Amino acid sequence: DKEVRAIFLRLFAQLFQGYRSCLQLIRIHAEPVIHFHKAAFLGQRGLIENDFLTKVLNGMAFAGFVSERGPPFRACDLFDELVAFEVERIKAEEGNPPKMIKHVRELAEQLFKNENPNPHIAFQKVPRPTEGSHLRVHILPFPRINECRVQELLQEGLARSQGAPPATRGDKKCVVPAGPPVGM
Repeated sequence: DKEVRAIFLRLFAQLFQGYRSCLQLIRIHAEPVIHFHKAAFLGQRGLIENDFLTKVLNGMAFAGFVSERGPPFRACDLFDELVAFEVERIKAEEGNPPKMIKHVRELAEQLFKNENPNPHIAFQKVPRPTEGSHLRVHILPFPRINECRVQELLQEGLARSQGAPPATRGDKKCVVPAGPPVGM
């Protein structure tokens, strides 16, 4: 799963290389608007008549990509690093499958570590019930829920949450690297 995701990550890093140089931040509104110059991007890459890339850039998914990844100051991730620093490496690996596979595995490992920051925590599996366990008579029926107690617990939780500071995400924001200039 992670290796397939790593392959797509590499593909999109190559496909969108230099996209940041075609972003323009417009500050005439209360909220800044990010505009992407499709013609400039396609022209810099020499792909003006490429139907596939033109359709990708005109799609809603790319519009969401630009609005999410356009701000110059936000939390950076593996994709930003690939686009900024690894595009030349990806191009160099095109003729060398063993190096490409090694890089894909490295990326897959990074993706796994991003999703599982504490690998030492083991999740205990629930054992399957034994055969014929449903026929046993000594199993007690599920207890009825005490509505008063549920209301008490809800009120306690609300009282605690009103006094607690708002939860914030621990993403570290930084200036997004622009990456190398776009080449044909």
